Amino acid sequence: MKILAVSDNVLARLENRENLLRNYSDVQVLVSCGDMPAHYLEFISDVLGVPLLYVRGNHDIHYTNTQPGGDNLHGRVLHFGGLLWAGLEGCLRYNREPIQYTQGEMFGQVLRLYPSVLLARARFRRRLDVMLTHAPPRHIHDLPDRAHNGFQAFRLLIRLYRPRFLLHGHVDTHSAPLQPTQTRFLHTEVINVNPAKVLELES
Repeated sequence: MKILAVSDNVLARLENRENLLRNYSDVQVLVSCGDMPAHYLEFISDVLGVPLLYVRGNHDIHYTNTQPGGDNLHGRVLHFGGLLWAGLEGCLRYNREPIQYTQGEMFGQVLRLYPSVLLARARFRRRLDVMLTHAPPRHIHDLPDRAHNGFQAFRLLIRLYRPRFLLHGHVDTHSAPLQPTQTRFLHTEVINVNPAKVLELES
């Protein structure tokens, strides 16, 4: 399955209908790792005629039940396109805005989702393929400032869920140009998709 994954930064080339059709017409699903305007996601999804899977970033406070549409994977496991997907939204709490969690709260979210991951693994006889998050795991692609610290709980998540891929955003690659964007941790490829990446995932 070919996916277009986006997060955090709007790209002019993805707002251009002709460019989308010329360069991304073989994409089968649009994935957002958060902090994306709803209209941007809807435009790309509509032009390419593909479904949208997403988690909210800490700035996505204006999303509604109908916008941006698609499937919000937060706290859910979904079987789609022959793959198992799951998601957890938000970043480490650094102010009083919503869609932020303490380290302890995110540990709770990871543990609450685990039974659903186990059930899906047994039902579909495959490990979790793609975990969508907004923030990265702690000490993998994160930054020293509190707002961009990763979640310790996501390191536990990787050990428990054993996803093939963990896709995240939140960390701008232009802010840390020497920072790696793809790291193997145990059984999982952790990939920072910010601002956009095309990935091919085998089912």
